[in-house]
Amino acid sequence: MTMKTFETNGAYSDNYKFLIGSILPRPIAVISTRNLDGSNNVAPFSFFTGVCASPMIIAFCPMIRSSTGSLKDTPVNIFREKEFVVNIVSESIIDKINLTSTELPYGEDEFTFAGLTPIDSVVVKAKRIKESLIHFECLFRDRLSYGDHPGSGQVITGEVVRVHIAEELLENGRIITSKLKPVGRGAGNDYFRCDDVFTLERLMNAQIQK
Repeated sequence: MTMKTFETNGAYSDNYKFLIGSILPRPIAVISTRNLDGSNNVAPFSFFTGVCASPMIIAFCPMIRSSTGSLKDTPVNIFREKEFVVNIVSESIIDKINLTSTELPYGEDEFTFAGLTPIDSVVVKAKRIKESLIHFECLFRDRLSYGDHPGSGQVITGEVVRVHIAEELLENGRIITSKLKPVGRGAGNDYFRCDDVFTLERLMNAQIQK
């Protein structure tokens, strides 16, 4: 096998292509926030992961807009409102979620544009997506910034203060992947279905979930 080596100090677009073509599949956080005028904002982010369980912290990494060099609406709203909701994506709603990636004028409601239904949260003011099978209500915790130019970005963490899970997904307190039917992001316009699950026993002394 012959490897080709690249420096990372060239065009940020090349680095981005290497990231999204290598880190696969990436889970999608569909984040709902409130705009300054109280209207709804919804946007998907695939640089997204869990951080820890106690406290329950999740993180996502919105990049600076390549077209304008400005912050995206979602982080602007989070820094002002100090809260957000992460909605998890299933196959049944992926077409509508894809529509939420459209860059609408600020204040135009992505719920309405994508045909999604907003429902009230318990703790935060941001709405949840009714059609999503799992919701995390989050309070803003931390931000790490790596620049304010196109290609740069940040890590935003939130503490999950409420979890909502559709009952049909649960068996003995576990979320069953085959029932959730999650969707992951790939490079370009690619998506992944998670319908080919296999199991390997891990050689650990203790596991939280088996």
